[in-house]
Amino acid sequence: DRVCIFPTIACGKCYACQEGKETLCLKGQILGLVRDGTFAEYTKIPETSLISIPADVPYPQAAIITDAVSTAYHAVVKRGQLQAGEKVAVFGCGGLGHHGVIFAKLMNAAKIIAVDVIPGVLERARQAGADEVVNAREEDASDKIKKLTGGMGVDLALEFVGRRETVTSALKSLRRTGRVVVVGVGKERIETPPLNVFVGGEYSLIGSMGFDRTDLAEVLHLVDSGKLDLSDSVTEVLSLSQINLALEKIAERKGDSLRIVVVP
Repeated sequence: DRVCIFPTIACGKCYACQEGKETLCLKGQILGLVRDGTFAEYTKIPETSLISIPADVPYPQAAIITDAVSTAYHAVVKRGQLQAGEKVAVFGCGGLGHHGVIFAKLMNAAKIIAVDVIPGVLERARQAGADEVVNAREEDASDKIKKLTGGMGVDLALEFVGRRETVTSALKSLRRTGRVVVVGVGKERIETPPLNVFVGGEYSLIGSMGFDRTDLAEVLHLVDSGKLDLSDSVTEVLSLSQINLALEKIAERKGDSLRIVVVP
């Protein structure tokens, strides 16, 4: 069978698993973090963690769907609850954020503003559907976003960086009743507005961790049906013997790689 792997080995018994939220399993073991990863010719995986790949979905695209793509989908569609006609800002437009832009476009956002510090990344975000781009190294992102939205701010800000300053900037970019979804993971303490401002504006600060099994199935269906094109998302396919080169390219941002797929 053609299958991909749901990356959290879950217990199947805790309340999170019973609610279909296996990524939040109380005893969950994430491949590559808690358990050995899958940079190998063979790997041992429980049958319950395997998801069928539709015949028309290529293996390289299925590989990135099980992380960068479905994580962005979960943030935009499930946690962010993006509605057609809303304005969106995407902070950090690398692999995850790039697909955040794609899903915002797919959900018919009225305006998509991409924020990053690398010109090439911003240009690629524009090609993916961003209406405006902001280089946060050259100008204050929240001020620029307010200007681009007629002084109002955005309905939804997606934070894919995991830094205190980007979360703060995302919060400052909101209109009243706006919401920030934080996907980026870090250890810094974030700063929130004073309670009278936070409560008075009815703002929401939401965490988004990975994705659910249903998200993965829905993204696979979107690709299989032709509604989602990921052909440009896999920028390189390297052999397993080149794994160190692949990791070096990602860590040091060498070249213009979006997602690198490693094959045995």
